[in-house]
Amino acid sequence: MTGFKKLLLAMTVMGASTAAFASDDNFASLTFGQTSDKIKKSHALNDNLDRPNADGVIGKDNTWGVRLGRQNSDGRYYATYDNVSGSHNGIKLRHENLLGSYDLFYPGGGSTKLFGGLSAGLTKMTQESSGFSRDTNMGYAFGGQVGVLQQVSRNTSVELGYRYLRHNASTEVSERGSGKQGSLGMNSSAQTYISANYAF
Repeated sequence: MTGFKKLLLAMTVMGASTAAFASDDNFASLTFGQTSDKIKKSHALNDNLDRPNADGVIGKDNTWGVRLGRQNSDGRYYATYDNVSGSHNGIKLRHENLLGSYDLFYPGGGSTKLFGGLSAGLTKMTQESSGFSRDTNMGYAFGGQVGVLQQVSRNTSVELGYRYLRHNASTEVSERGSGKQGSLGMNSSAQTYISANYAF
């Protein structure tokens, strides 16, 4: 069983175990934001590719995501999938997350709430640079998020948030016909996002 399948199974079990909370609402969200990744380079990659700026590969690039979860007046838990890609100095990377998260709500006055919580899950990093062999690796991600949520109506809300994650996924960079040039490893990511949420 792959890591993504294991995480999906765990989230399904978590959702089923808390379904008895009658006051909870299901909700779904669409998210849009900007992500910047911190990338580690191997010494071999620096030597072979003249020290490329790997941190600039995904730097404030557009990120799209979807979420599904349950919420009540005290907090929420949810699963998130999001996707971002970027290129710089001949290097192209794609970064995908599948996360489980829990947030606590703090009254902010009226229909506004502040929130803060933790996230953990899986990260998939794909190296898609032109002239190099495509390589994919999966690792773990953990971190947290904070933000503000504004209730628009009984079923709809919007939010502005910030999420920081640590990662351990890495990929090899192999030039076609010349062998391995080095490796790239994801160290951390920071994302600022907006979200539209619908409860049902």
